[in-house]
Amino acid sequence: MKTNNSNRKIELHVPDYWDEAKNELMKRDRILRRLIPQFGDLYLMGRDDAFTTLTRSIIAQQITANSAAALWDKYLVVCPKTTPADVLKVGREGLAGCGLSKRKTDYILDLALHFQEGRVHVDKWVEMSDEAVIAELVQIRGISRWTAEMFLIFNLLRPNILPLDDAGLISGISKNYFSGEPVSRIDLREVAANWEPWRTVATWYMWRSLDSKAL
Repeated sequence: MKTNNSNRKIELHVPDYWDEAKNELMKRDRILRRLIPQFGDLYLMGRDDAFTTLTRSIIAQQITANSAAALWDKYLVVCPKTTPADVLKVGREGLAGCGLSKRKTDYILDLALHFQEGRVHVDKWVEMSDEAVIAELVQIRGISRWTAEMFLIFNLLRPNILPLDDAGLISGISKNYFSGEPVSRIDLREVAANWEPWRTVATWYMWRSLDSKAL
C-alpha cells in the first residue's frame, strides 16, 4: 500500500505473471534482454479501484505527467474519497473549481453516473475478454480506446495489452528498435508480435526506457 500527497491510501498490486513474463521476453527479444535487467526489481503496480483509475485517466488526458499529477492533487482536495457519490455531490461547479476543464468535468460526471446507476458491469470485468471490457468502457463519454487500454493494464492487470496509440510505446519502440526513426503501426505490430502473450510487460519496459533518471 502507498500513500499519495493527500494522505489517501491506495492499494497497489504486483502482477503475479511479472517474473515469468520477464524471463520469457529476455529469451526471445535481444532488445529486452539488454533493457530489462537495467530496472532490477521494478515492476508495474496496479491500482485496485476502478472508478479512481478511470477518473485519473480522464484527468491526465492531453496534458503532461506533471500537470496531471498537480491537477489530481487538486481534485483530491474536493473529492478525497473519489467515489461516484462523492463526485456527484461536489458537482460541476466544485470540479471546475479545482482546475478541470468543462469537458473533463462533464466526462467525470458522466463516468460517476454510469457507476452510480449500474450502467457498467464492474463485477464482471474480471471475467470478460479484453475487447469486451474496452467495448463497454468506450460507451462512456471521455473514455477512448487508449483510456480503456490503460485501465486494462493498471486496474485489471491484463498481461497482453498493446496500446498502439500510446505516445510512450511509440517513442520507446522508435528509440530501442529503430534508432529514433519514425515508426508506423505496422512496425509496432511487427515488433510486438515477438512479445506475445506479454505485450503489457514489454510496453511497460518501453515506457521505462524513456525515463533517463531510471537508467
